[in-house]
Amino acid sequence: MQQKRKGRKPLRIAQITDTHLYATPDGRLLGLNTRDCLEQVLRLVRKDTTFDLVVASGDLAHDGSMSAYLGLREQVGQLGIPAYCLPGNHDEAGAIREYLDAGGFHCVRSHLAGGWQQVFLDSTVEGEDGGHLAEGELDALSQALNAHPGLPTLVWLHHQPVLMGSRWLDTMAVDNPDDFFAVIDRHSQVRAIAWGHVHQAFDQRRNDVRLLSSPSTCLQFLPASEDFAVDEIPPGYRWLELHPDGKLQTGITRLEHIPGHIDLAASGY
Repeated sequence: MQQKRKGRKPLRIAQITDTHLYATPDGRLLGLNTRDCLEQVLRLVRKDTTFDLVVASGDLAHDGSMSAYLGLREQVGQLGIPAYCLPGNHDEAGAIREYLDAGGFHCVRSHLAGGWQQVFLDSTVEGEDGGHLAEGELDALSQALNAHPGLPTLVWLHHQPVLMGSRWLDTMAVDNPDDFFAVIDRHSQVRAIAWGHVHQAFDQRRNDVRLLSSPSTCLQFLPASEDFAVDEIPPGYRWLELHPDGKLQTGITRLEHIPGHIDLAASGY
């Protein structure tokens, strides 16, 4: 039976992604201090006091260190709302479970709230930048969807399951999207799929399913680029409103300026 929320208000989510924190507070990615960037984005989130939860969608620690994850937990914990996380290709999955699955952070398969189900998938492959949804992940997705056929559902993963139109970036997408969408297409309650990894905003549709990505909290990738290229726009986050009737609204909130100097000549990291 679909859950009811008092006043029928939407469930409001802030998606932060690709924070790329380091073990030390002065860690920089192509010139940007990633902890400082995250703190400035979180200040934007704090200005909106109506968020119910945060989803941190991977590449949370650039170096997979304990200190990076504990720093993330401390910074995000200041919001005072639950946070849900999933790993990215730069993360250490074991370290995420050990250091983030506590203190208001949750590393779970699914979450029911606001008349919606959210399902969290692990698209990472050890030692690889690209993504893959293993049979166990697809089975878990099917089971979660079968268990709650009446709940509108938002599916989360780190890697993009569709091509972004950037040659270099699309070599690191989910490599078995047909298997993934075969599951999605069997379940009409799926309203949206959201991911990180691509360091840019994306909002399209596939049939009746919204396809969404979020900017990184640090540097951004230039859309439609053949080779690695950094965009000169500020970081930010995606907000989502999940209405009890299955409607979804979403948008992007950014800083006014890039918090620092980016090495635009870089050919990767």
